[in-house]
Amino acid sequence: MPRIAVAEGDGIGKDVIPVTVRVLKTVRPDLEFFPVELGYGRWERTGEAITPAEIRAMKEADAVLFGAVTTPPNPEYRSVVVRIRKELDLYANVRPVRGGEADLVIVRENTEGLYSGIEEVGPDRATTLRLITRRGSERIARFACGLAKERRHLTIGHKANVLKADTLFREVCIGVAEEAGVAFREKFIDALCLDVLQHPREYDVIVTENMFGDILSDVAAYLAGGLGMLPSGNIGETHALFEPVHGSAPKHAGRNTANPVAAVRSGAMLLGHLGDRVSAARIEDAIERTLAAGVKTRDLGGTAGTVEMGDAIIAALGREIT
Repeated sequence: MPRIAVAEGDGIGKDVIPVTVRVLKTVRPDLEFFPVELGYGRWERTGEAITPAEIRAMKEADAVLFGAVTTPPNPEYRSVVVRIRKELDLYANVRPVRGGEADLVIVRENTEGLYSGIEEVGPDRATTLRLITRRGSERIARFACGLAKERRHLTIGHKANVLKADTLFREVCIGVAEEAGVAFREKFIDALCLDVLQHPREYDVIVTENMFGDILSDVAAYLAGGLGMLPSGNIGETHALFEPVHGSAPKHAGRNTANPVAAVRSGAMLLGHLGDRVSAARIEDAIERTLAAGVKTRDLGGTAGTVEMGDAIIAALGREIT
């Protein structure tokens, strides 16, 4: 029986993840779910946002379903998400973008770049080191090329014309693509952000370093209807975590207004990662039929609440979970 660690986190994570669990139970009643408490709310209450016990629990799970966490601009607060990615070595962040004319996947290196955690903060100067390594670039390039072989082609997004660290990333990605026999092209990241909006059909798998991938996927969310629609997977050699791309949005928390589709789609990705592509496809189909029937949350121009949207998706799946 697959065991799923459930970390709702902060803000709307506590709204959208329970809906996702209900949907997953609808298609896979055999799954075992157990809670993991972490995030800014816990830090305010206990002084610790996450402890080794939570890291250990996530490592012991078959997969992690993650909501969202608030990260305040406080130098004493260490990012929970960055720590989890490092501790579980979740080096590949996979962000599918489907909607309208778009059917593409952004593959983002997940452990280096400006999120490497190498920082110094002083009274007059603050420094964040952008770390790009050959090892990190090689393994994300191999992951992206593996996807591109199953799909169509690869785009390498970088800024090697200005940033010297990107020359290494570019060189490694090109070398791996050539060795794998994957058709590829390269594009400067600033131009790529615009072009993917103007010509989404021209893109398939896009590989970038950490920060660029974070920004590009948020930009590309426009093609799918907004951040409330985009799922993601954080994949490593032995562990995997799935989460909606959106943040914790604390002002919307507890109001039954958050769009749960991104979280539910993340749950579908989780099932696909566990090898159950049939159930994952069932969930995606149910979402599409629900939207086509006009059931939408406010961010999509509808009136459905978080719970009601979940109810409609479950109804589309054919049976209810109480």
